[in-house]
Amino acid sequence: MILFINACVRHNSRTRKLADRILASETDEIVEIRPGEMTFPEVNEDFLIRRDQLKDQENYDDPIFEMGKQFATADKIIIAAPYWDLSFPASLKQYIEQINLNGVTFEYTPEGQLHGLCKASELIYVTTAGGDFCPDDFGFGYIEALARNYYGIPNVKKVIASGLDLEGADPDAILDEVEF
Repeated sequence: MILFINACVRHNSRTRKLADRILASETDEIVEIRPGEMTFPEVNEDFLIRRDQLKDQENYDDPIFEMGKQFATADKIIIAAPYWDLSFPASLKQYIEQINLNGVTFEYTPEGQLHGLCKASELIYVTTAGGDFCPDDFGFGYIEALARNYYGIPNVKKVIASGLDLEGADPDAILDEVEF
């Protein structure tokens, strides 16, 4: 199963258009989630206490773990997120706060080292930017660090189309030229 995390905000999203090209080449079942349309519980002290208590009881059947279990069991993960204020839309961060679960998507070894528990062998991060300033440090870099270091996903890559809003740019031609 391919988990498609669609964090695109606009109805006619260019990031979504690029992601659709990648998804069209897939033959496995695709499950799409849209963080921007989800209501997330606030991650506050009460939330963390409850989640920790459930984890200590090894009660992973509680709905609080559903998104994390779905993420952990995906064979491949594709995230579509436009480059947004040096990162990505806030709903994607809210989603990550829900799936970043010790005992579900990662664990600590007895030596204190991180060990990923996710099945996916590949994560593709699809993004677009109106300008040419789109450093890896923020949006993609954050996702890549989580995927490799926390979740244990060995193959992480970025597919990007940038410069879409520069004067004289042909956004459709730029999107068509992107290789993945």
